[in-house]
Amino acid sequence: MSASQASPTDWRNWAGNQSADGIEVVTPSTADEVAPLLAGAGARGRRVRPIGSSHSFTAIGRPEHVQLRLDRLDRVLHADTATGLVTVEAGIRLSALNRALDALGLAMTNLGDIDEQTLAGAISTGTHGTGARFGGLATQVRALVLALPDGSTLTCSPEENPEVFAVARVGLGALGVVTAVTLQTEPAFGLHAREGSSTLDEVLERFDEDAATTDHVEFYWFPHTRRVLTKHNTRVGLDDLAPLSRRRAWWDDDFLSNTVFGGLVGAGRRVPALVRPLARVSASALGDRAFSDVSHRVLTSPRRVRFEEMEYAVPREHGLDVVRELVRAVERSRWGIAVPVEVRVAAADDIALSTAEGRDTLYVAVHTAPGSPDRAAYFATLEAIAGDVGGRPHWGKLHGLDAADLRERYPRFEELRALRDRLDPQRVLGNDHLAHVLGP
Repeated sequence: MSASQASPTDWRNWAGNQSADGIEVVTPSTADEVAPLLAGAGARGRRVRPIGSSHSFTAIGRPEHVQLRLDRLDRVLHADTATGLVTVEAGIRLSALNRALDALGLAMTNLGDIDEQTLAGAISTGTHGTGARFGGLATQVRALVLALPDGSTLTCSPEENPEVFAVARVGLGALGVVTAVTLQTEPAFGLHAREGSSTLDEVLERFDEDAATTDHVEFYWFPHTRRVLTKHNTRVGLDDLAPLSRRRAWWDDDFLSNTVFGGLVGAGRRVPALVRPLARVSASALGDRAFSDVSHRVLTSPRRVRFEEMEYAVPREHGLDVVRELVRAVERSRWGIAVPVEVRVAAADDIALSTAEGRDTLYVAVHTAPGSPDRAAYFATLEAIAGDVGGRPHWGKLHGLDAADLRERYPRFEELRALRDRLDPQRVLGNDHLAHVLGP
């Protein structure tokens, strides 16, 4: 076996709130190495957790013994530009995938707001973007290959092992290790972006209409203010794009959104009394802009300011009421919340453990600076409000639910548990977090 093995090492996730010490790290060079590696670990009584970019805030990727990194599995294996079907190795980063598709004249139908995750990690945890007509990234999957703990591999699609395909697209890394993914892409397209400042009341009043008439809509509410940043992205052709100048893009997306904002968040951490006045400064700095560019450059942005996040998916018909109740709770509190609340939408899908399974969905994401003393109360408040309408937590973001709670939120929860018993009865791919959210 040519997989590289490192000396015992330590691991931290992107946010710095999850860690493991003294773990074994294995980095296979080919997909063929993965299944034998799992079988060997199982024979030794060791557990293996696959890891992508370590961007999940939960302990879903925390290894107990062996960490499996797919960094070397990052190639485009096959592309059919006529059908748009593209097969790639599962360790490819979304940023690299976007560039490769761009070179082929293709694009992902929808993306989240960052592109640092690996494809396998993004689909396995239910990563999504925004748009009332569009599902999460996993809805773009047409087939995948799983390396199993018994040393075999399994190809899954609507035609081949469909019962596994129905679950494994958002499989939490609990059924097998995804080594290859076939995606349904589409011809490359542009987006016209219109971004600007508004008031919370105005945005909530027109949100349903905006979501129905604009391809991709989201907004960011700045706690302790009534100000909102809105983003409206509409599909356009590639013939007449007007991207931001390099200087303007750096100023808005790098300097203001990362350097300056990071400084404000840092100041609030050092002097909590500054959070509320600094929130007003951040909100007042918002400026209107309009531009158009290829889709992935509009949908994704750099994120270098560290934070901790909880996101709940709630039925679309209850979504804005959840937002309003959260706003009232923040206004009644003494918290100092330095990071905006993000609101997005997605179409219903048919993936067993997708947060949008069976229902059109509105997502409410709350964030705090790392180590914020208000995080526990703030996050618990959103969890309670969302729970009243059957909210489902993002699998890669912080929440307090266990298997008993989640079984009530997901009508098809037992499908994953049954497949897990079949494909990984020894829990080679398990860890304490999966035992908590899926059961033993």
